[in-house]
Amino acid sequence: MAETQRFHDRVALQLDDDGVAQLRLSRPDKMNAIDAGMFAGLVAAAEALQAMRGLHAVVLHGEGRAFCAGLDMASFGRMSEGGGVANGLNDLLERTHGLANQPQQVAWAWRELQVPVIAAVHGVAFGGGLQIALGADVRYLAADARMSVMEMHWGLVPDMAGIPLMRELLRSDVARELVFSARIVDAEEACRIGLGTRLCADPLAEALALARGVAGRNPDAVRGAKRLLNQAADGDAASLLMAESVEQAKLIGSANQREAVLAVMEKRAARFQD
Repeated sequence: MAETQRFHDRVALQLDDDGVAQLRLSRPDKMNAIDAGMFAGLVAAAEALQAMRGLHAVVLHGEGRAFCAGLDMASFGRMSEGGGVANGLNDLLERTHGLANQPQQVAWAWRELQVPVIAAVHGVAFGGGLQIALGADVRYLAADARMSVMEMHWGLVPDMAGIPLMRELLRSDVARELVFSARIVDAEEACRIGLGTRLCADPLAEALALARGVAGRNPDAVRGAKRLLNQAADGDAASLLMAESVEQAKLIGSANQREAVLAVMEKRAARFQD
């Protein structure tokens, strides 16, 4: 096993001798919740993988009790105080990474990576955590996995590439119901509707087995297949990624969005202005 690289103390990366990389969200005390360091770490790790020679496949998973609990609660606290974009991120409309902004890139980067990415999901994958998982080519779920398009709970819309990624995986009405309701689905339902690929007794072991199988294939064929599959699925991804950012930029820090956060944190019914 090669030495572990760490990115912003939030993401750990190891490359095995067979060309399989293990990318681990490494903030277990916070259930791998996404803060500024996690955003930066995931983008930096993706850039390192893009430049890595001898890479054949990537396994993406979370350390500790969960895959990723979504955006860090402290960020929501700052929003409720009128702090604007979470964690001091730049203008959402700025395309900092090709088609995407930085928050979108932590999920969209796995689509752009030339090799297959397999996510092993256990515990929760909520909000931004779900969108990171959706960026993978395959998602193996543990029986305890729970998923949610959680953004509406906080008065927001999915804006980390969730819309272009969900349109490939879900029926339109199913995606709309999940977005509008922000409800939590268990692993069995997640696999049935398309958020997960299949249930596994040991998702990480099976993800590694798949990745090692891929590593034994013709790498030119594997990369060609991913390009073709992306082309079939993406359509006009650039417009969707920008549309996510436009809608979210209008919402973050607005009166009703701050009220949504305060209501959740204060455990009361929200009082929205219409």
